[in-house]
Amino acid sequence: MLDGPVSKGDQRSWPAAGICRAPYWIYEDPAIYLREQQRIFGGAAWSYVGLEVEVPRPGDFKRTFVGEQSVVLVRDAHGELGAVVNRCAHRGIEFCRSERGHAKRFVCPYHQWVYDLRGNLLGVPFRRGMRGRGGMPDDFAPAENSLQKLRVESHRGVVFATYDERTPPFAEYLGASMLHYFERLFDGRQLVVLGNSRQLIPCNWKLVLENSKDPYHATLLHTFLVTFGLFRADQKSEVRLDPTGRHAALTSRRGDQSPSEHTAEMMSFKSSYKLHDPRLLDPVKEFPDDTTVVMQTLFPNLILQQQSNTLALRQIVPRGPSETELIWTFFGYEGDDEAMTERRLRQANLMGPAGLVSLDDGEVLKAAQEGARLAGERAALAEMGGRTWEDSDYMVTEAALRGFYQYYQKVMELPAERCREVAHEHR
Repeated sequence: MLDGPVSKGDQRSWPAAGICRAPYWIYEDPAIYLREQQRIFGGAAWSYVGLEVEVPRPGDFKRTFVGEQSVVLVRDAHGELGAVVNRCAHRGIEFCRSERGHAKRFVCPYHQWVYDLRGNLLGVPFRRGMRGRGGMPDDFAPAENSLQKLRVESHRGVVFATYDERTPPFAEYLGASMLHYFERLFDGRQLVVLGNSRQLIPCNWKLVLENSKDPYHATLLHTFLVTFGLFRADQKSEVRLDPTGRHAALTSRRGDQSPSEHTAEMMSFKSSYKLHDPRLLDPVKEFPDDTTVVMQTLFPNLILQQQSNTLALRQIVPRGPSETELIWTFFGYEGDDEAMTERRLRQANLMGPAGLVSLDDGEVLKAAQEGARLAGERAALAEMGGRTWEDSDYMVTEAALRGFYQYYQKVMELPAERCREVAHEHR
């Protein structure tokens, strides 16, 4: 578990309507935020921390995050992956200041305490004092003053970390249905990182995760998706959840770009819009199925994305109750030819901080946080598609949000009542 004072989260109760509502205070309350750091990011959950290909050699490291806490993903001298909290055991200094690099050991810049790549304390300057005076007590034990270590598990080259020894193995944590979508993208081929981007969004971290669980907005907000037929409500789509409700996958198959009986309800549909460079819409089939969009959310901090042929991971990093850093990693596979790499990079213009699609999300999430700020005890409504959280084969639903809310309540131990109107068992 994460260290720190135990937060009781203001002893608030969830609205009586249960999973059909999300109280606005979960996006604003500092006590709730602290409780999340302890119970969610410091609890029995696997947080994404990086890709193996980002630390390929012994001694390679990457500065990353579990919740708001800075951690260091590193390969030790034997090539084994590990993760340590970026905090010196002496005075709490963040000893690693580089985003990535190569090292034989870690040295704290403040008092030069030295650790090996596993986080074990190797040396303390003037441990025996100077000329018989000062120094550490005789019973000082280096083995008891190592860096805080996390459990690490890599699956198909994607690395996750957890503080909690009770966290089940990663495949079990995902469950069969979510593992299917994960391994569809990470199928054993060697990954190649094509680029990174970062953005700071003035909203709570949960709003970022919820946004990718919400297919309802995508066919209304995003002019580019709707107009050019990349993601529309009248296409063949599915929403899938794991049995806990914490993970979800939204999938769709690209359809017609022309107007239909449904586009009248989509104000973002612009039939007159044309592309100067139509190559942006030249996806090729590369997976066994005919799915062209997969948006998978893995609790608590990862979004996996396939949009046509652009592939990316989005790491969610909380920065306080009302700010979130989103770190994008675009990737391909070692066997990609030059044409495919160019295609992935060209289509990547849809995503990222200034993407033709994702730019919309950053703006509305800012507005969502502003709306929550003075909402008091009011709650957001989430009843589109019903009041339960079962799988569906249509896009006009908020089932994945409701699944997330019920799991969030459970982990946070917030008093709650289920919706009284419907008795629900997840199938």
